[in-house]
Amino acid sequence: MGDRISIISLGGNAILRRGDKGTIEEQFHNADSCMTEVAGMLSAGHKVVITHGNGPIVGNIVLRGECARNTIPAMPLYYSDADSEGGIGFMIQQTLYNRLMMIREVKDVVTIITQVVVDADDPAFSRPTKPIGPYYRKEEIEFLKNEKGWALVRQVGGYRRVVPSPMPKRIIEKNVIQRLALEGVVVIAAGGGGVPVVETSEGTLRGIDAVIDKDLTTSVLATEIGAEGIIILTDVDRVYRNFGRPGQEGLGTVSLAEIKSFYAEGHFPPGSMGPKIEAAIRFLESGGKRVVITLPELMGEALAGRAGTTIFP
Repeated sequence: MGDRISIISLGGNAILRRGDKGTIEEQFHNADSCMTEVAGMLSAGHKVVITHGNGPIVGNIVLRGECARNTIPAMPLYYSDADSEGGIGFMIQQTLYNRLMMIREVKDVVTIITQVVVDADDPAFSRPTKPIGPYYRKEEIEFLKNEKGWALVRQVGGYRRVVPSPMPKRIIEKNVIQRLALEGVVVIAAGGGGVPVVETSEGTLRGIDAVIDKDLTTSVLATEIGAEGIIILTDVDRVYRNFGRPGQEGLGTVSLAEIKSFYAEGHFPPGSMGPKIEAAIRFLESGGKRVVITLPELMGEALAGRAGTTIFP
């Protein structure tokens, strides 16, 4: 496969699925079930970087801190981002290594904690929109707003904390990620969108409380390391127009121009498929060759053009 790198973007809901209790055993089982297809791709000679979401898991980390807030000091959100990146990266790293051993495919697999530069003046910091953590009762709202300075939104089931979700600008560790991938190492990076950081006037970095969209970070990383394609593994088999409405239509192979038109028409909601399509558009407009969107178990079929949605320039 030469020097062509593919990025596999694994949704956080693939590790902790709807209806799961959230035990480590469940999470390892789910991670393992995703790695069969990935191992097959590696045995075919592909050079691969894996990114992943942190979905409900980072919320659980925040909840642990909330439950222990009278016992141990609170941790900032950016630290929870790093915590989830390390934990989920470890699960993917071990389950993929074991899958490769089963097929006698010797590959080094490594997780890199990834810092992602954002703009401290990004408008997202004044308009937090990303829900995280548990639901709170109405009578708790004033305390959380006044004592913690949190922004909260009302949802079905209660109130939730919302945090900023700024646009990723560049990846600090891009050079080492690219170098390792080109050497044939499987790199797990930019988990949960990476750890958001801002640059000081001296050029140093400091963490900032936010959660970056993992598909948008994947798009930036793919462009910076010269990846040929992105494979987005999510909880639907393909992209749909009019999803859940009359006239629902699954998309097979579509052009960049077509997907941009559908995006402009509002077919892809902001909270679900929207960021994935935005990431695909940004990547292809920056020179990428292909974006595939499908279920984890259909990845092989989708790469062969027999399943999923494939978007070309």
